[in-house]
Amino acid sequence: MEIPKTYEPRSAEERWYSHWMAKGYFHSEPDDREPFTVVIPPPNVTGVLHMGHMLNNTIQDVLVRKARMEGKNACWVPGTDHASIATEAKVVQKLRQEGIKKSDLSRDEFLKHAFEWKEKYGGVILQQLKKLGASCDWERTAFTMDPEYSDSVIDVFIDLFNKGKIYRGVRMINWDPEARTALSDEEVIHKEVNSKLFHVRYKVAGTEDQWLTIATTRPETILGDSAICIHPDDERYKHLHGKHAIVPIANRTVPIICDEYVEMEFGTGCLKVTPAHDVNDYELGKKYDLETIDIFHDNGIVNENGLHYAGMDRFDVRKEIAKELDDKGYLVKVEDHINKIGYSERTNCVIEPRLSLQWFVSMKELAQPALENVMNGNISFHPDKFKNTYRHWMENVKDWCISRQLWWGHRIPAWYFGEGSEDFVIAKTSEEAVVLASHKAGKAISAADLKQDEDVLDTWFSSWLWPISVFNGLTQPGNKEIKYYYPTNDLVTAPEIMFFWVARMIIAGYEYMGELPFRNVYYTGIVRDKLGRKMSKSLGNSPDPIELIEKYGADGVRLGILISSPAGNDLPFDSSQCEQGRNFTNKIWNAARLVKGWEVKPIEQPKASIKAIEWFNARFNQELANINDLMAKFKISEALMAIYKLVWDDFCAWYLEMIKPGYEQPIDQATLDQTIVFFEKLLCLLQPFTPFVAEELWHLLRERKEGEDIIIAKWPTVEAFDDAVLKQFVVAEDVVTNIRNIRKKNNIANKVRIELFVKKNMELDASFDSVILKMGNLSLMEYTNEKVANANSFLVQSNEYFIPFGDVIDVSAEKEKMEEELNYTKGFLKSVQGKLSNEKFVNGAPEQVLAGERKKEADALQKIAILEEKLAGLN
Repeated sequence: MEIPKTYEPRSAEERWYSHWMAKGYFHSEPDDREPFTVVIPPPNVTGVLHMGHMLNNTIQDVLVRKARMEGKNACWVPGTDHASIATEAKVVQKLRQEGIKKSDLSRDEFLKHAFEWKEKYGGVILQQLKKLGASCDWERTAFTMDPEYSDSVIDVFIDLFNKGKIYRGVRMINWDPEARTALSDEEVIHKEVNSKLFHVRYKVAGTEDQWLTIATTRPETILGDSAICIHPDDERYKHLHGKHAIVPIANRTVPIICDEYVEMEFGTGCLKVTPAHDVNDYELGKKYDLETIDIFHDNGIVNENGLHYAGMDRFDVRKEIAKELDDKGYLVKVEDHINKIGYSERTNCVIEPRLSLQWFVSMKELAQPALENVMNGNISFHPDKFKNTYRHWMENVKDWCISRQLWWGHRIPAWYFGEGSEDFVIAKTSEEAVVLASHKAGKAISAADLKQDEDVLDTWFSSWLWPISVFNGLTQPGNKEIKYYYPTNDLVTAPEIMFFWVARMIIAGYEYMGELPFRNVYYTGIVRDKLGRKMSKSLGNSPDPIELIEKYGADGVRLGILISSPAGNDLPFDSSQCEQGRNFTNKIWNAARLVKGWEVKPIEQPKASIKAIEWFNARFNQELANINDLMAKFKISEALMAIYKLVWDDFCAWYLEMIKPGYEQPIDQATLDQTIVFFEKLLCLLQPFTPFVAEELWHLLRERKEGEDIIIAKWPTVEAFDDAVLKQFVVAEDVVTNIRNIRKKNNIANKVRIELFVKKNMELDASFDSVILKMGNLSLMEYTNEKVANANSFLVQSNEYFIPFGDVIDVSAEKEKMEEELNYTKGFLKSVQGKLSNEKFVNGAPEQVLAGERKKEADALQKIAILEEKLAGLN
């Protein structure tokens, strides 16, 4: 079959993806094969494809496609996460554009709008992944709010509550004033920012002119102060023990308390205590029974406790209160200050520490099996450097705040029947709640008396069950699918969600399945631009992946994103990498056109072709073993580069050149047949990385039977090979490279045939002479016992090679070049010998450095001898 002149990615991608789907190659059902299971990190239902998704899902697809070729029953489960905060924000925004306020809707009316939005816009990203070539089992597409999945989430909440692992309590939590919801510690991103440090003085109560000075970055919270704290051993303030201070502007009298929590050396040694607005102050407040004065509404607007600032935004108050403090003589000074501020991972809003009644998971005991089984290697991290980060977090794990003040999500199954703090029951349905509440209350409780908790569960409380619940492992315990597919094999994810998701899935796996959820975790790096900045929509530095695919083809983009992305290391991405990927697919395409364009005739197989086949067979198997090892170690980028070089350098640059017939000359059948076999093996290695061009060429190289597609072809196996052949080729390669260099240096065209004389100074295998004759375009290759005068020469493993000047080389020009090189080498030798004759240098330099200098001296002396000998021959 004739191969078209150019590869057209778009038509090939559409044709082959449709073909693979129609053949059901992506779908998996339990059978007697070894399962290979991967669950996709479910993107937000609001999401569209970005470069991070591209990297992550390309890696997953490579692993899945290779496993499929290895004869495993590959199952890659796709799906989306309901993403409570992000989705609710999108729906609220949409409603606002339609002139509808969330507050004007009932919960059910809002959820109807939310589900309509999800059906219309949700899952766009999954369609985009198909463009990339993702071979997911689309029949298994899951959503974290599917009915059966939702049942499993509620069941887990009830189970953990009954085990005493979930509790309700007032705690200092992270509050997002924009989303108006609590966040877990892991949903807060701490950023270093340039702030101001305000030094403010407080008058000591009952004195005329005694003052204490504190330093704060948040002067607006002064209105919520309940105490001033000093260290009990601080000599500067011992006279103030048991006294009180007056809060500026508020004019409230607060106690001066003593606690070792205060660092005497830091700042003034005085700390203002605001229990409602700082985690550490809250602990001091509990310890000393201080008043808790909350000055903010849930949206960050100052409330009535903020006096005349009520109704203003917290950051506006900061500016205004600083002016008032200054005007009234309370502000001592203002300094520039760098500190870390917590931001909402979802809305990028500055977090407000806030006292709130929330639901929590007690984590310490639950986390133990998850910690042990990563540290003992039962679950492998790639790269394993992340184990230390994981251990630190798990050893210091805090209770998980799981309630969110939203409507979109899994509603907390708590039902309230009274005003008391314990007047609630946990039940899956209102019918169950009626029975439990009546029993707990000791009287009849009707459904009308019950009120379900308004809050929903943290999104991660559903996604931590993902590897279990996509197979209905909790709602249908022990079903055929969970027994076959669980535990899964490999998880590909970003280190930023190690604690949000990875750690919690491991916890859930051991708690509910009694074993690990996956065997390997591959951590990708962050995709950055050329300036090292993280790619983001806000910076405008993230290219549209779909546009890249349209420009460079899916295979080109897959290669571009993988070619320099070692596990765990950030990827500096530039679209030129996709261009490099496209150029590689074109290289493969043109190589196929070359091979299929040769005319076959019943001629004798050339000796050079016999040796070329022998060598490439050995080289392929040597590199296949290396590629398998790299893939087993999850060095996927390195494995791709090894395949890249095997194709570009070994196959195209050397093998095809060795067997290529002369202009308008035929090729023998045996060589062509073996070349097609080699090509097919290379396409098999490429298929997980470049599935579209691999499938296209697979069908163009020879006629295929129905269902004989490369996607399900067998991954090549390493065969025995002769290592001696590889060593012999290295010598031949070196000789040919030197011949080419001499041609280039002397402007001798490749079509001009030249002679080569070889003086053997050590044992030399001549088995690749036929290859050297062909690749060097030699008219003669002869062994001699004497040096050849008037010739260019070079050394390969102590054997000398001579190319006579003949009529094509200017002798005087050659002599001039040699003299210039000789003078330079003598100058270099002089500088090296100067170092070695310097007693101070010799006595002070490490032995390794001295050895290096002595080698330079020996090499220079040898080179000078050779150059002088060549010049003598010319003269």
